[in-house]
Amino acid sequence: MNRALPDVTLRVPTDEDAFTWYRIFADPEVMEFHGGRAAELSVYEELTARQRRHDAELGFCLWTMTGPGDEVLGFTGAQPWPHPWGPTGRIEIGWRLARAHWGKGYVTAAAHTTLERVRAAGVREVVAMVDTRNERSIAVTRRLGMEFAETHTSPTSALRAHRFQLSL
Repeated sequence: MNRALPDVTLRVPTDEDAFTWYRIFADPEVMEFHGGRAAELSVYEELTARQRRHDAELGFCLWTMTGPGDEVLGFTGAQPWPHPWGPTGRIEIGWRLARAHWGKGYVTAAAHTTLERVRAAGVREVVAMVDTRNERSIAVTRRLGMEFAETHTSPTSALRAHRFQLSL
């Protein structure tokens, strides 16, 4: 039985979202597959500014995800793959969610909206890079209909990530 997905809203991140993302991502469980801890606040300030530029220039970005009562839940969206290894030049979809909201369908709902928006922006294929140990995110890629393509290893950290892809 499929359950109904919750309502989520995706909006371009604001300056204030940098503080909220920093607070949400200070949770070691949330950051387990992203280095284990939140980055410095300045990293989130730069990230939200970059996402505003992406939205203005590309028509998509990593959007701030909000739920009931306009509460910030995390982010979901798409951006050009930002590293010199892996799927260089490809559009990656991704998500990160506050621990209190795991298992409720928010990421899947927001990722479906992301796919609609990037398709409308003219993107014909997306990838998702997921740590090989991150079973929750791998499950999301399956719910989105993405297919496993290959495994990459980061040259700096030796962490391994599966690349999933989806034609739009």
